[in-house]
Amino acid sequence: METTRTEAPAAGGLAPGIIDSCGDFSIRIARDGTWYYHGSPIRRLPLVKLFASVLRREADGEYWLVTPAERGRIEVEDAPFVAVELEAEGQGRDQNLTFRTNLDDRVVAGESHPLRVATDPATGEPSPYILVKPGLEALLLRSVFYHLIERGHEATIDGEPQFGVWSNGKFFPLGNLTDAT
Repeated sequence: METTRTEAPAAGGLAPGIIDSCGDFSIRIARDGTWYYHGSPIRRLPLVKLFASVLRREADGEYWLVTPAERGRIEVEDAPFVAVELEAEGQGRDQNLTFRTNLDDRVVAGESHPLRVATDPATGEPSPYILVKPGLEALLLRSVFYHLIERGHEATIDGEPQFGVWSNGKFFPLGNLTDAT
């Protein structure tokens, strides 16, 4: 594998410096959260967690595995993680929503871990996400999204009726009510 020297950005506590760029690592993360190496699934969860601990997303949207010695690009079909479970505590503005990912990370939706819903312009299908780590999101499983919707209610945001949820003192719109008619 041919390597090139690259100025690495400061990411996740790593000091910036010159490190070897190994190009593509032939690793792909599928939309369902499964990690593949040369087309074969990586079935060892501790190995996937190790790779995920050095995963970074650059400003250009590219995903890299970055160690102090080298870095390599990987393919991510949608989001690198999947939110597989939602736990809710409290009600209304006092509610806290905790999401568990496919790699057993837990994050509470709030200022540091915002929720967002992207809508496919062709189909209108929503894709909900939560920020897990800087630049790295989890796609919510459909069942988790349905559970989230059950916790939602209407609120007026900037003069517009919105449907959404509260978590950790912050309101997260899940959809515009005027678009639903």
